[in-house]
Amino acid sequence: MFTEHSRYAKTPTETVSLPDGQEGTVLRLRPLPSTGGEPHRVRDRDQLDILAHERTGDGTRFWHVADANTEIEARRLLDETGRVIRIPKD
Repeated sequence: MFTEHSRYAKTPTETVSLPDGQEGTVLRLRPLPSTGGEPHRVRDRDQLDILAHERTGDGTRFWHVADANTEIEARRLLDETGRVIRIPKD
């Protein structure tokens, strides 16, 4: 259902009844891991995939940056220039 690097790859699913009587598969809420990281002050033109690549060697791990900052929408981390976010090393 998801690629192996997706934050949802190992998230359990459940089957639910939809209002129209059909069944659907949904993800269970995923508890965010307790993740540390090094502080990074957001600059103009920062990109999460580039920051993740610089720290981990894998740009697809940008969602680890979102998790470290408990941000549901990863792209919002970079909305405010000067904001300090945490970027995990691995």
